[in-house]
Amino acid sequence: MLAPAVGESPRVDLAASVKLWLERVCTYLGLGVQEPHPGERAAFVAYALAFPRAFQGLLDSYSVRRSGLPNFLAVALALGELGYRAVGVRLDSGDLFQQAQEIRGVFRTVAAQFQMAWLESVPIAVSNNIDEEELARLVQEGSEVDIIGIGTSVVTCPQQPSLGCVYKLVSVGGQPRMKLTEDPDKQTLPGSKAVFRLLASDGSLLLDLLQLAEEPPPQAGQELRVWPRGSQEPCTVRPAQVEPLLQLWLQQGQLCEPLPSLTESRAFAQWSLSRLSPVHRQLQNPVLYQVALSEKLQSLVVNLSS
Repeated sequence: MLAPAVGESPRVDLAASVKLWLERVCTYLGLGVQEPHPGERAAFVAYALAFPRAFQGLLDSYSVRRSGLPNFLAVALALGELGYRAVGVRLDSGDLFQQAQEIRGVFRTVAAQFQMAWLESVPIAVSNNIDEEELARLVQEGSEVDIIGIGTSVVTCPQQPSLGCVYKLVSVGGQPRMKLTEDPDKQTLPGSKAVFRLLASDGSLLLDLLQLAEEPPPQAGQELRVWPRGSQEPCTVRPAQVEPLLQLWLQQGQLCEPLPSLTESRAFAQWSLSRLSPVHRQLQNPVLYQVALSEKLQSLVVNLSS
């Protein structure tokens, strides 16, 4: 038995009300009243009795179209008669984008048929191993998805589940050293280095510049001749702003600066990503962000490679 949301009206047998609503819903949807799974409906009713102001339904335990959706609608409409509003549905399998569109369409027509306007906007939540590509699909124009639950891919990034770090000597006794190998990806850059980010006048990122630590830092407005990685020819660039990127945190095993908090690190990471052009952040065929060597460092690489 469930009391109305407001007022002093008598309590109602919710299960009996749901049964009546199920007949009306199934007739409207063209389903047999025996098709929706009774065990699923019993679970929905128990949930609604325990949390009438927070009722939501997982629709794909059996069949979304033939069971989960009509059972949810019967319970939601029975609650609606008592002044309660269902807070949402969830999908956890199948084509989430397409199913959300179909469910929203049913919500709209059922809302009009039974004059329950609030049903049109019941939130649709989705989950089920959602990664970057599926996320991009679920938020595209025309999507009816309101809430996206991401679990596994938050804990472990499938595209890069680990960060490989290898210690390589670049200087011995003050003399630059370089690893020579047939694999270009494993060839190191010699010497102690500094890194600077070069920006255009509008604040957009031009490139990151690697140079030897002994070189004077680049200056804003100064024309520089640099060697982009992967290119056989140099190019010139005139930055409007220059930002040093290296900061000393650890020296001889001791912290030089207090470590930032997790909140500060997260904010810094989000800010850094937001500065990248969309062409670098796009999921499909992203443009590689440009890194270049100074002329002096490029000359050292050539000399040691000879």
